[in-house]
Amino acid sequence: MKFDYNKNGDPFVVKEKKFSFGNLKDSYYHLGWMEDSFLFGEQDKEVLKRTFDFEKNRNIIIVLIFSFLLLFFRLFWLQIVRGSDYRLLAEGNRIRVENVEPRRGIIYSSNMTPLVKNEANFVLYLTPIDLPKDEVDRDEIIRKLANILSNLENSTSSSEKSGLLVSNDSPYFYEIKNQLNKIEYGSLESYRPLFLMDNIDYNSAISIYLAAEEMPGVSISVKMRRKYLSSEDNSLSLSHFLGYIGKISEKDLTIFGDEYSSIDYIGKSGLEYFYENELKGIKGKKNIEVDALGREKKIVSQVNPEDGHDLVLSIDIDLQKKSEEVLKKYLSDNNMERASVVALNPNNGEVLALISWPSYDNNIFSKGISQTDYENLTNDSNKPLFNRVISGTFPSGSTLKPTLAAAALEEKIITANTTVMSTGGINVGAWFFADWKAGGHGLTNVRKALAESVNTFFYYIGGGYNDFKGLGIDKIDEYLLLFGLSQQSGVDLPQEGSGFIPSPEWKKETQGETWYIGNTYNVSIGQGDILVTPLQVANFTAFFASNGKLYRPHLVKSILQDNNEVLRNIEPEIIRENFISSENITIVREGMRQTIESGSARRLNSLPVKVAGKTGTAQWGVDKDNHAWFTSFAPYDNPEIVLTILVEEGIEGSGIATSIAGEILNWYFTKDQINTSTENNNVLDN
Repeated sequence: MKFDYNKNGDPFVVKEKKFSFGNLKDSYYHLGWMEDSFLFGEQDKEVLKRTFDFEKNRNIIIVLIFSFLLLFFRLFWLQIVRGSDYRLLAEGNRIRVENVEPRRGIIYSSNMTPLVKNEANFVLYLTPIDLPKDEVDRDEIIRKLANILSNLENSTSSSEKSGLLVSNDSPYFYEIKNQLNKIEYGSLESYRPLFLMDNIDYNSAISIYLAAEEMPGVSISVKMRRKYLSSEDNSLSLSHFLGYIGKISEKDLTIFGDEYSSIDYIGKSGLEYFYENELKGIKGKKNIEVDALGREKKIVSQVNPEDGHDLVLSIDIDLQKKSEEVLKKYLSDNNMERASVVALNPNNGEVLALISWPSYDNNIFSKGISQTDYENLTNDSNKPLFNRVISGTFPSGSTLKPTLAAAALEEKIITANTTVMSTGGINVGAWFFADWKAGGHGLTNVRKALAESVNTFFYYIGGGYNDFKGLGIDKIDEYLLLFGLSQQSGVDLPQEGSGFIPSPEWKKETQGETWYIGNTYNVSIGQGDILVTPLQVANFTAFFASNGKLYRPHLVKSILQDNNEVLRNIEPEIIRENFISSENITIVREGMRQTIESGSARRLNSLPVKVAGKTGTAQWGVDKDNHAWFTSFAPYDNPEIVLTILVEEGIEGSGIATSIAGEILNWYFTKDQINTSTENNNVLDN
């Protein structure tokens, strides 16, 4: 029985009516309720009391959780990790992002003479995603494109074209097809350009541009190509240190990633390679709206590029050209072919001139070298692509002797007054170690030993003899390392050689032999297994010229922004100093000066300034002529240039190498007088 209340608050009985709904029995409907409600009979309570059995449904729950996690991680991967990529794909039907090329930095000599310039390079490429989906239509475009490439090949010399798809072995049609078959349509790769050919002439580029209107996916773009100006006046010696740029390789793309595309160009050697990050600049971005054929309709937005930085070198371009001129003349006159010249400023390590001969024209690489031209260079026995100054390693000959003399003085093995009697060589058991002069040089101190390159004196101070105690190989190696041998100098060029200093441990390990006193004697005069680069010889010569400072050599002295403001100066860097006393350096310098006054380089006595130097003759093969060395600095009292010459198979240092150095130094210290005289004559003529 149920009760309710009227508006006066009096209770009254609610009449209940029996109500049936469907199969629900004994249910009651209560009149006067604001809401309908059902009450179930007792017979239904047993069914409704059953609970959900989680144990029996555990597997279903695990599957649901796993599915949810899988869905979550998939959404995270698509929207967060790869969101930008797929956004690009989605926008690819309407918006494209194109790179805007920056200007590559210019390289200048020390007097701001430009050594390179940028030229337009027309590049033909495909964008696979823009090609027709229908295979017949796509093949028709590829066929037209193949005909264009064939015509370009016939009209362009082999030295002025390059490209992955340029081949004489198979038709272009099949080459392009093979490349496209490797790319999945709609993938990110299909949006990237596929390089076809570069170095296309202007008229052909215009024709292709017009024809491309009827060939969806075919584009021609303007890239920068380097023009190296040294070849215009037949001066090729700059090629080794300038290097060249070329089309980026698959390996480069793997290393540098998103910074470059397959139609970009990159420094391949020399300064172009070493300073790539400074020279290349930063690309701009252009968002463009394209139609269904991939053609540009309008520019949506644009970020301007940042031009590359310019390099100002320490290279004295006039000295470089004069040195090349003199070197070529002497090599031609003496029927010789291979040589190195390096000039340094001993006060800061700046490279003033660097010549590796024979050289090559780096413009043929910039334009895209043909296979024939490349094979001619690589098969040349004189190796014109090889930078002998920094990568070539040679026996040093007697140019090493100043370092041995300094070490012996520093270790108090000798003094300035110590003398050795040179009678033509020394005997050790059954072995005879000869001096270069029959009968010897007589009583010899350290200055005379340097001036006349007396081997006997250096046998004594290097390995000792009888009761005279020498440095020994361990101490020799220690000092040669201090002078920068058997290690890279850190010059700002790639592929620098380290040279080599032999040791007892090395000989035992590689040859299985014991180190003998004869090995020490050979090292003491710069023979045997010791190897040096011409740059290393110039650098330890600069140590004596600068009174004890070993600088890191460098070619770039400042980096400029595109408005010619200095972004950064390359400050001189001292690698090592104070390991030889000033007093002992002076003694060695005096010996090197005596080389010119009365020693093996007397022919340089007539130069307008005082010069100090050291000749060297290096054996390197049983049936081959010796290498000829001469290293020097001038003026003697206040050095401003170090000049090192190596003529391979030049017979002896006191001959051709000294003569080349003499003519270069004579020009260097009289050029101002020559220029003044020329200017005066011009005034009189007018």
